[in-house]
Amino acid sequence: MNSTTEVVKVSAEGQEMLNQSTSAARTRVDGPYAKYVLAVLLLMAIFNFIDRQILAILAEEIKADLGLSDSDLGFLYGTAFAMFYAVFGIPMGRLADSWVRTRQISLSVGFWSLMTVLSGMAKGFLPLAVCRFGVGIGEAGATSAGHSLLYDHFSPKVRTTVIGIYSSGAVIGGGLGLFLGGAILAAWNNTWPDPSLAPFGLTGWRAAFMLVGLPGVLLALLISTLKEPVRGQAEGLSTEINAKSIVTPATPHPLRTLIMEMLPMLPGINLWLLQREGAGLKAQWLNLGMGLGLVLAVVGLIQVTGDSLQWLALGIGLYCIFSWAQVLICRDPVCFGMIFHCKTVRYLILFFSLNTFSGSAVGFWMIPWFQRYFGASAEEVGTVLGLSGAVVGLIGMILGGVLADRLRQHTKRGKLYVALGASLLWLLATVFMLSAEDVFVAYALAIGAGWIGTMGAAPVASTVNDLMLPRTRAIAMALFIMGMYLGIALGPYSVGLLSDSLTAVGNDSSEALRYSMLLSLIISGVSMAFLLLATKHVVADEDSRLERARALGEDV
Repeated sequence: MNSTTEVVKVSAEGQEMLNQSTSAARTRVDGPYAKYVLAVLLLMAIFNFIDRQILAILAEEIKADLGLSDSDLGFLYGTAFAMFYAVFGIPMGRLADSWVRTRQISLSVGFWSLMTVLSGMAKGFLPLAVCRFGVGIGEAGATSAGHSLLYDHFSPKVRTTVIGIYSSGAVIGGGLGLFLGGAILAAWNNTWPDPSLAPFGLTGWRAAFMLVGLPGVLLALLISTLKEPVRGQAEGLSTEINAKSIVTPATPHPLRTLIMEMLPMLPGINLWLLQREGAGLKAQWLNLGMGLGLVLAVVGLIQVTGDSLQWLALGIGLYCIFSWAQVLICRDPVCFGMIFHCKTVRYLILFFSLNTFSGSAVGFWMIPWFQRYFGASAEEVGTVLGLSGAVVGLIGMILGGVLADRLRQHTKRGKLYVALGASLLWLLATVFMLSAEDVFVAYALAIGAGWIGTMGAAPVASTVNDLMLPRTRAIAMALFIMGMYLGIALGPYSVGLLSDSLTAVGNDSSEALRYSMLLSLIISGVSMAFLLLATKHVVADEDSRLERARALGEDV
């Protein structure tokens, strides 16, 4: 039976357990309150990306003020944020599967907003990096929990559209981040050309961080008033299910739960946990081998590039993720198997990671490139690309979701067909943009690429959710997003490093940046091979979802 038309039946005992442990409310699926929750979470996603993307428009000012290199900027935008997001996203995803999601999202929004404000007080590269670490940690607690929350408020027939609307916050926020950053920067510098005369002696880029971060604290309070829905209330399954297959009782000790999910990432403790969980010596030796291999790789890369913080952060992050996954196999083999034994999910994680490598690199560096290559001001770039990006990105996200839902009615591959078309057209538009010699043509192609590229995000994320059990969705999205942020950790930094290298041998900085972005697009081309493989397997994997869960030991 098609999973989109099946009905959930939860035991009375399981429902009572959920209501008592979480004070969850059974709200009307697809109803007015569900739409209100979607609106609030969309606002959260907008603030998320304003705080994240504003660094791109402030990059040239920060570089000049703090004396940074392109690789330093790539680290701040990519690795500093992405690796902490990826590492903390995993335990935060597990926490979202077992705690009150509205409370977790509220605390996360408040924390990352505070770290954005503190970014404006940073006096050097390292303090600014620490603030970016904090922004990554805060945002890690909100995204996967938001996806899980929306899946319990909306029925399967509209979920891709809903995820598209929610995901549009990324492009709206990213666009507004560029616009607001450029506008604040210009207004502040015009009003106080001498920073010593400005309030508190702040320069424009510092004021921009503070002004966009403060409203997030108020948003956190609004999110705290949202009702926590019953998990699985909008789900479709054909057989009566043990309550634990749909829900995990809310933990009364969230901090303890978070710590327990972090312990597998700690060297030494992870080996003890593997032994306690009965993993055997083979798993422990594999962990040690992975650790040693990463140490050697990190030392070698530091010797080649001279960037210690970049490779230390990446190496530690990869080791933490690997160690956590090893323990997950023992603690929750069903969750591990539904994610890592599913070919479609594996291929989609690889696709999104590689595609994000190129997408994040171009998305960040094209802002300084317009400034260097065409001599555009930060205010001009922020206005043109920021405002237009917010509008066309919103259209693209929603259009991609609606189109995917409609195609899904005709073929189970419909969602991924939309993603494949969007990825290919984005790649072509970006190549032409970086080859343009006229600023207006380049702007038009950048806007077109932004519109087309956003159409594939919701269909891919929705497909991953479709292949999961309700109780594993938040952690699945955390791992999916983790893969994406590994791409972000490497993409902007790699382009910045290559740009520095080309500039050092005599190339103009704008040309060096253009060549570096063009080369990064090769990775995007490779990523589409994995999307094709996912398209090949998605029908079989969706049809066998319950059978795979039963084979792994789930009581469904």
